Amino acid sequence: MKPLRVLIVDDSATMRRLIRSILEADSRLAVVAEAGTAREARDAVNTHRPDVMTLDVEMPSMSGLEFLKRLMRHRPMPVVMVSTLTRRGSDVAVEAMALGAVDCVEKPKLGDGLENFSQLSEMVVLAARARLPGPRSAQVPRSRPIREQQFHRICLIGGSTGGVDAIERVLQRFPPDCPPTLITQHMPEPFLVSFAARLDPLVAPRVRLATDGAVLEPGLVMIAPGGATHLNLSGPVDMGVTLHKGPPVSGHRPSVDSMFLSALPMAHRVAAGILTGMGRDGAEGMAALRQAGARTLGQSEESCIVFGMPRVAGELGGVEQWADLDVFGDEILRLCESPAHARAT
Repeated sequence: MKPLRVLIVDDSATMRRLIRSILEADSRLAVVAEAGTAREARDAVNTHRPDVMTLDVEMPSMSGLEFLKRLMRHRPMPVVMVSTLTRRGSDVAVEAMALGAVDCVEKPKLGDGLENFSQLSEMVVLAARARLPGPRSAQVPRSRPIREQQFHRICLIGGSTGGVDAIERVLQRFPPDCPPTLITQHMPEPFLVSFAARLDPLVAPRVRLATDGAVLEPGLVMIAPGGATHLNLSGPVDMGVTLHKGPPVSGHRPSVDSMFLSALPMAHRVAAGILTGMGRDGAEGMAALRQAGARTLGQSEESCIVFGMPRVAGELGGVEQWADLDVFGDEILRLCESPAHARAT
């Protein structure tokens, strides 16, 4: 198998040499070019056609975020952000992933060693293998549909790799009075804090990190806070939120499977969606939910960054319907409008 072709973009020649030395030690990777500015990066993309790019944020003339936005609009490709500004949980890191970056890593600080870069090669390999959608149009907000029916079901959504952008686009279709919604996204705890803060002003519903004992409300979206807990649904009489302390489930904490399986006693009152992501977390839980009477929706292969979690959910019989990302929000709202006693076919 041919090595994956990498373009390194950083305004520091010293940092470019360090990144090159790390990546070239991995036989799966070959650095084909370096660039110190956005203009040089653009030319290198056109000349060398890399499979994946590492990209700094702070660069002369044009920031890495602005370059990333233009790149995803005109020539989408897998990108790993490498910057002092993309520390775990930073607003810049979350914005980068919302713009389409597959992953982010913080540059090592002087005297700290190379611990931050210990997984850099693996991150770049995984990013290169992700599938990106076609060129993005300029971010023009789409009008939200006016919904005249009442919502009879709670909405549960799980995602992983590529989920930051996907969840944002799904929630942009939600009205202010959306069904009570719980979201589990695979991210470290600090990222989830920034993610919720970023989403709240961008969408019509209220977005908050879930708290133990919180009450489900129309118009409220609660995101799993991660850390040592899973976001679970409690009930079935007085349904609410439980932050369950426990080991990883299906390899993750927070876990989509944990959230889905906790909803089994209330399955007839649930619509569950599974978005882009690596692995199989959420697949078994979705299959069990559908069998118990929940309505279920999977993101289509063509619109996934990584068609892992939805694929396995489909193979296990957990996906009732498929939807492209652009209409996923509308479709899961329709499932939430279906009568709570109706079983999936």
